[in-house]
Amino acid sequence: MHNAPLQAGALYLAPPDRHLLVKNDRMLVTKGPRENNYRPAADALFRSAAVAYGPNVIGVVLTGMLHDGTAGLDFIKRCGGTAVVQDPNDAEFPSMPESALRGTDIDYAVPLHLMGRLLQELVGMPSKPLNEASVPDDLKLEASIAERVVGTTDEVNQLGRQVPLTCPECGGALWELRHGKMLRYRCHTGHAFTADGLLDKTQQAMEETLWVALRMMEERKNLLTSMAVRGEGLWSVQQEEKLEEIKRHINRLREFLINGQGQEGYPNENGSEDQAIS
Repeated sequence: MHNAPLQAGALYLAPPDRHLLVKNDRMLVTKGPRENNYRPAADALFRSAAVAYGPNVIGVVLTGMLHDGTAGLDFIKRCGGTAVVQDPNDAEFPSMPESALRGTDIDYAVPLHLMGRLLQELVGMPSKPLNEASVPDDLKLEASIAERVVGTTDEVNQLGRQVPLTCPECGGALWELRHGKMLRYRCHTGHAFTADGLLDKTQQAMEETLWVALRMMEERKNLLTSMAVRGEGLWSVQQEEKLEEIKRHINRLREFLINGQGQEGYPNENGSEDQAIS
């Protein structure tokens, strides 16, 4: 499948855990870095198609979860192509089309039963000449990085500015990209995120870290319990005090993990603090 020629009227699906890209009327199948935590990623495919075919690309985002395809439709629009989404009210999982509608200028939002007719009309229109000068240089560079799997810091410096954030996938530095309508981030190894995607990923990483912290605190509590039982006098009292303190921390952390931010004892959305947990 890799490097196979594209054929009219054919349907191509990315194999599991591989990006599907297009270039010079051929398919590229790569195991490049995840984009928005996806591989295959619609964003990577849409970008390669936009760079290769410019205004003749039609990008379609249907029902689905989270944000994949949102940045990709913005890439297509920046190259003069057409962006289509399923009407979120018609989608079983509206997150992806809603994200796309928020993130870029969508040409058509239609229910699924009208999608086939619309795509037939769009495909039947005369093709437009591709003016390579109209394809933004930053998209060309990002597409080339994806084709070669990994980039360099010099290349990413051309795309944006380095910011004090780390990539949740590899721990490397992140660059902020402000081309087009979307705020995006990428590291020099190729991981890429929309701002929403990065926020979701860091939230997951923070939650995992907090669960590890809770486990370690529970182990410390068990150790202090054993020490307090076996001790005598002032030393035992000190261990009891430490034990009560860590129990309070455990209860607060467990409550935070179960109920989430904005519950008792933690800052709410307005920045104030609700009543502490007893």
